[in-house]
Amino acid sequence: MKLNLTELEIRILGSLMEKELTTPENYPLSMNALQSACNQKSNRDPVLNLGEAEINQGLAGLAAKGLARRTTTGGRVDRYCHSLGDKLGLDPAARAILTELMLRGPQTPGELRNRCERMVQIADPEGVEGLLAKLMQFGPPLVIRLPRQPGRKEARYLQVFAGMPEITEEEPLEDAEKGPAQVRPKTPPRRERVLQLQEEVASLKGELGDLRQQVQGVIAAFK
Repeated sequence: MKLNLTELEIRILGSLMEKELTTPENYPLSMNALQSACNQKSNRDPVLNLGEAEINQGLAGLAAKGLARRTTTGGRVDRYCHSLGDKLGLDPAARAILTELMLRGPQTPGELRNRCERMVQIADPEGVEGLLAKLMQFGPPLVIRLPRQPGRKEARYLQVFAGMPEITEEEPLEDAEKGPAQVRPKTPPRRERVLQLQEEVASLKGELGDLRQQVQGVIAAFK
């Protein structure tokens, strides 16, 4: 299932998922609470300053995709909740990992393990890696593994609710089930440079041929 969410929709969805796990007594969220959750300065990267109109726009997009809805549960004030767990059949631990990736960007399994503790307990040391593997096996994947950065022991993982990113590194993405993933840069930088040089050489050859003809014409005129 392709979600193709906008960054605005991802921030709203991640905020709803987070508050469901961290403050269930206040969930579903009122508009004011949701706006504060989207704009809070802790556990967010980047920090945003969304207005109510923007959040309403994002909620409308999520509702059209069946990922959020409005409810009056708990009083007369409109409140908002997500439907991702029901739609994709995800347990709280998997939702916690996706929440962190939505709200803070790419992270290593170690970072996810530490940061998810505020939402759920993942007792098994290998639990995070196992959950990430399951999320990568969705069709299409919900998470991908990025090329490992120089000097880092662990690779980072990225949620792809907005679609597959453009990867500029030459090292391919990795997939837990299939090994090296088929998602590669459309034109790696090195090959792009080679193609550019080939075009320049072809252009120079053409100019050289024209110049040779002109010189031969001049020589013929003085014979």
